[in-house]
Amino acid sequence: MSFRTRLTGFFVLIVIVPMLAVGVLVFRLIGDSERGKADARASGLAGVAASVYQSASANGRIDAQTIARELPRATKPALRAAIAELAARSGLVRVTVSAGGTPLADVGQRTALAPGMATIQASDLTVTASELGASQYARDLQSPGVAVIVRQGSRLLANTAPAATLGPLPRRGDVTLAGTKYRAVSQTFPGFGGVPVTVTVLSNLSATSSSVQTSQLIAAVFIAAFLLLALAFSVLAARELEGQLGRFLEAARRLGGGDFSSPVPTEGHDQFAALGEEFNKMSDQLRGRLEELQQERARLRESIHRIGQTFESNLDRPALLELALHTAVDAVQARSARITERQANDEPLVQAGAVGTLSGLQQPVLEAERAAIGDGLGESHADGHFVASVALGPLQAGGGARGLITVTRKEREFDDDDRDILRSLAAQATLALENVELHYQVQRQAVTDELTGLANHGRFQELLQVEIEQVRRYRHDVALIMLDLDDFKSINDTYGHQQGDVVLRHVARVLRDTSREADSPARYGGEEMVVILRHTGLDGAYAISERVRSAIEALRIPRLDGDGSLRITASFGVAASANGDKEALIADADVALYGAKRQGKNRTVRAQPQRAKVLSAE
Repeated sequence: MSFRTRLTGFFVLIVIVPMLAVGVLVFRLIGDSERGKADARASGLAGVAASVYQSASANGRIDAQTIARELPRATKPALRAAIAELAARSGLVRVTVSAGGTPLADVGQRTALAPGMATIQASDLTVTASELGASQYARDLQSPGVAVIVRQGSRLLANTAPAATLGPLPRRGDVTLAGTKYRAVSQTFPGFGGVPVTVTVLSNLSATSSSVQTSQLIAAVFIAAFLLLALAFSVLAARELEGQLGRFLEAARRLGGGDFSSPVPTEGHDQFAALGEEFNKMSDQLRGRLEELQQERARLRESIHRIGQTFESNLDRPALLELALHTAVDAVQARSARITERQANDEPLVQAGAVGTLSGLQQPVLEAERAAIGDGLGESHADGHFVASVALGPLQAGGGARGLITVTRKEREFDDDDRDILRSLAAQATLALENVELHYQVQRQAVTDELTGLANHGRFQELLQVEIEQVRRYRHDVALIMLDLDDFKSINDTYGHQQGDVVLRHVARVLRDTSREADSPARYGGEEMVVILRHTGLDGAYAISERVRSAIEALRIPRLDGDGSLRITASFGVAASANGDKEALIADADVALYGAKRQGKNRTVRAQPQRAKVLSAE
């Protein structure tokens, strides 16, 4: 069998057959993909419909609670008039009031959806309110290619589908209305009077069918063009390859006979010509390889110095240590290495990264590291392995090394060039670590009160704003404790401001010790401090405040003049909010604090609960 015949057979086997199989698979995938898109679109629309309905129901419940608090005790006619007035003022679509299951008043549209319910325990009255009408709900969900049908039992409340007789609709499936095919998804939600509301979202499938046909046509044209192009290329390639292979075969026979004087013939500029040139250049390349290796080592050293200079701008400490470790390994051609560090002078060195394995070299590694801690550079060897360790600069003046870079290699000692590279790398890494620590120190000072170590006023406002955003989104409680030291001015006037600073530091420590991990204590200003309590209501905040107040009252603060100790007390105001109004929360806690002052100090006063109100999360 000739080469051309084999090449043709390979072409049929590896190109035509797979491409036909791929074509069939692509057609199936296009159909399945477009069908999946239709299902995903309908499911997404149904999810939006459910979200809108549930959100409206939650708003209706809040409105019902508001009406329940304002509901007058009156006769049925007066009750209906009052309900109508409250509904009109609140912009509600429908409001009902019942007692023990008996309707007392029903105001608004009978097509209202998403009812919210509130019960008045004292009078056994139930208030149900809704902000959403069926027509408005359907219009809000409608978009091009989307229709909405809303039913309650056998009643049709709203319909944006084409005019047609509406029969039973599937829970999930295809349905044809007025000659148009839709993908339908039905959901059931609670409605007024306990009768469920069925919402059906219809997604038009005509766009999907057209897209399937277009995609399949494009795929078919692409596959056919590919096959024709591949066939033409294979014919030309077969002819060219036969000629090229013949020439290479002759050259290989000469090389096999030991004739290295005849170069491989090369023609043109294709891959075969390049292959012939590479054969001819092979001996020259081997001869010049050693010189290139020396030049490469010199370039590597220069790169190491340039990389070291970039350390000064790197503020990622772990990445900085990792870069220093790998740079040291490449610089001295080490087989394995590790880097150790510590955060303070009195802490032990801890391994922060490693390359390769140090198994069996623990003792020489420890010897080199002990020497490096004392002299900045230490070396040792054992069993043909050589170990070098270089120390990073001290954390503080007179302190020990902040870290060590230890490298090992086999059968070759470290020379002066290697030692210089390691020292240079350690010096540059030390400078970079100092920049990192200075950056972090500046960051800490920007958000920390210098005297107490608590968050400063600006940081408190940022933390509270973050919590308020969470309250607006998830409707959970957030509480605030605000405290003021009693008669603090007299302490400053009697014992001096330095004594006052000592008092503030002791109180700050009490706040940190008595706060939970999730709480955020801060200095509000002067002798006023605050604590942000996440997911905590008014009662919980009051209990925590009393715990803090008792701890402060139990303090015995040494006097700076050595004559005994001071006892202090503090007044507390606590407030809680679930409506996302930051300014109102701070104001309530402040009012409660001054209430504690007026009532005799050294006590906790709760703020009045905030009335129901919903603020936008924007």
